[in-house]
Amino acid sequence: MSKSTFIIGLLVLLLPISIIAQENMGSSIERHQDQLQDLYKQLHQAPELSFMEFNTAKQMAAELGSLGFEVHEGIGGNTLVGLFRNGDGPVIMVRTDMDALPVEEKTGLPYASRVVTSDLEGNRVAAMHACGHDMHMTVWTGTARVMVDLKDQWKGTLMMIAQQAEERSGGATNAIGAGLYQKFPVPDFALAYHVSEKLPSGTIGYRSGPIMAGVSSVDITVFGEGGHGAQPDQTIDPVVLAARLILDIQTIVSRELSPLQPAVVTVGSIHGGTKHNIIPEEVKLQLTIRYYDEAVGAQIISALKRIGNGLAASAGLPPEKYPVVKVQDESTPPVINSPGLTDRLVPVLSSGLGKDHVIEMQPLMVGEDFGQYGLTPEQVPISLMWLGSIHPDKLPSGGAGPGLHTAYYYPDYPATIRTGVEGMVLMLLDLFGN
Repeated sequence: MSKSTFIIGLLVLLLPISIIAQENMGSSIERHQDQLQDLYKQLHQAPELSFMEFNTAKQMAAELGSLGFEVHEGIGGNTLVGLFRNGDGPVIMVRTDMDALPVEEKTGLPYASRVVTSDLEGNRVAAMHACGHDMHMTVWTGTARVMVDLKDQWKGTLMMIAQQAEERSGGATNAIGAGLYQKFPVPDFALAYHVSEKLPSGTIGYRSGPIMAGVSSVDITVFGEGGHGAQPDQTIDPVVLAARLILDIQTIVSRELSPLQPAVVTVGSIHGGTKHNIIPEEVKLQLTIRYYDEAVGAQIISALKRIGNGLAASAGLPPEKYPVVKVQDESTPPVINSPGLTDRLVPVLSSGLGKDHVIEMQPLMVGEDFGQYGLTPEQVPISLMWLGSIHPDKLPSGGAGPGLHTAYYYPDYPATIRTGVEGMVLMLLDLFGN
């Protein structure tokens, strides 16, 4: 053996294992990159709506099975769990969502979705991965592949969850209710991504503490006493009452909540009446409520009922015709990133990706049911990171690319896949003690 060869070998032995792992990780990602890009396009072209992710779940299960994971399907629906047991060590969960949205894609991309399907109510609708769950699944699959490639460099159990119905909510709740933490090892940590249209590809965004809001969907039925449109004096017009209600509830956030408690109350839908000259018996409203404190959400609901009852009484309606305020079951709690876990991971990402590629974000009022995994009695520490997805050349200065949930959203998939896999593997290796 030459002296130079001996010195190089000695230096390799003295290198921290994390550096060796990172070099091996890069080679592994490069080896899988083309297949992952093909997988992304395939998933993008085959979206399935919430609670209907039958083929998608089978595909994700097959991906894990081919890697040697112990796969369990049908956890509270279409959710599946894959376990890769690799000796003694922590149990770390990585979650992806699988469902798409009823949106007709207008990106004009050669791999655009052209799917038209039936939703749960039987309506024929277009479907599109307008919220990036196809990217989440691709990065999730890439993470599983690389972690298996690097299995000699970590010890523990990797728990991969592909979850149904994030968009309509209920997916996380159903999985937990089906015994997720009783049938499988309780994770020591749980991680997830969500793509961002506000961050350039190649970056990851973080926030310690609250990162996404709690969401409640509320239906309000406003009653009246209908009649002829030419004789409004002989009616109690629910259209007018609904209009007054819409205006009055704008004061809930501005005048009833503390300015230090962020909240949103938005009326997204109003329906009433059938003809120009008929005053109807009722009007229906649909609202979304956003908050970071469950007590604030409850206060908003209480205010909606009080204001509605007051309007009805002022119009002369009896109590049995006061508005009905119904909170839908699809409500989700806020996502509160565990500060200890998130603060531990930020320097890991900064070291591996470069400090300029790891960006602190402000909380947003969008919702996500990933927070459910940290709210059980097991109190699993969770951390959800934003995954930058817009090509830097297409990201306006200080602005955002085509928005999530729109017909025009699409990620810069080569860079987003690579950064997503690299960032997740870096975090996992650190948490596994590498």
